[in-house]
Amino acid sequence: MVNASPPRRPQCAGCLRPQSACICAWVTPVAHEVEVLILQHPLEVDHPKGSARLLHLSLPHSRMLTGEVFADAALLAAPFEAPGAVAGAPRHNLLLYPDMPQERALGVPAPPALPAGWLREPSRLRLIVLDGSWRKSRKMLYLSPPLQHLPRLSLQGLPPSRYGIRKAHRPGQLSTLEATCAALMQLEGNAGKFEPLLTAFDGFVAQQLGYLPSRPGR
Repeated sequence: MVNASPPRRPQCAGCLRPQSACICAWVTPVAHEVEVLILQHPLEVDHPKGSARLLHLSLPHSRMLTGEVFADAALLAAPFEAPGAVAGAPRHNLLLYPDMPQERALGVPAPPALPAGWLREPSRLRLIVLDGSWRKSRKMLYLSPPLQHLPRLSLQGLPPSRYGIRKAHRPGQLSTLEATCAALMQLEGNAGKFEPLLTAFDGFVAQQLGYLPSRPGR
C-alpha cells in the first residue's frame, strides 16, 4: 500500500503563500526610480517570515532571482522584463552590502569606489539586494565573483529595525524590505515616498506575530 502525500494547502496566486497566510493585503505599490534586483537564497523562498516577496510585489521596477551562486555577470546586467521597464536603457549596478576589511583575508577583493556621478542619476541605477541571513548572504557574495566587483552602497543613519519576528545577529541589521527601503530613500532623496510601504510592513509583522503560539503570562 502506498501512502499518499498530504494534500498541499491552497496557494495564493499573488504572493505564492498558503491562502490562510496570504500577505497580498500588505502589498503597497511605490513609484520608484532605482531598479531593484533581489537575489534570494533558496532557503528563503518558503520562509514564512521573509520580507522579500512583499518587497518585490510592492516595487514595480523590481525582479527576483533565486540561487546561491550568481556567476553570470550578463544575468545581473540583463534588462528587466517588467511593466514600465525602458528597453535599451543601461543601468549602473550597485550592491547593497557593507564593505568589511576582513573580507580581504578570505580572498574577496576590495570593491571599486562608487562613482559620484552615479548618485546624481537615480533613474540610471540598479540596486542589487541579497536576501538571506547574514551567513547565507555572505556565502552568496563569496561564491559570486561578479557581485564582488560591484561598487557598494553602505546605509547611513539607520533607524531601529521594526522586524520583531526574526532575531538580528548584530546591531543595525534590518530585514530585506527595511534595508532596501532605506537604500532607496538614500538614493532617491525622498524618505516619505517609502513610508507607506514601511507602514504596511508593520502590518505584515503583526500578522506573522499572530501566528506564533501564545505563551503563559503574555
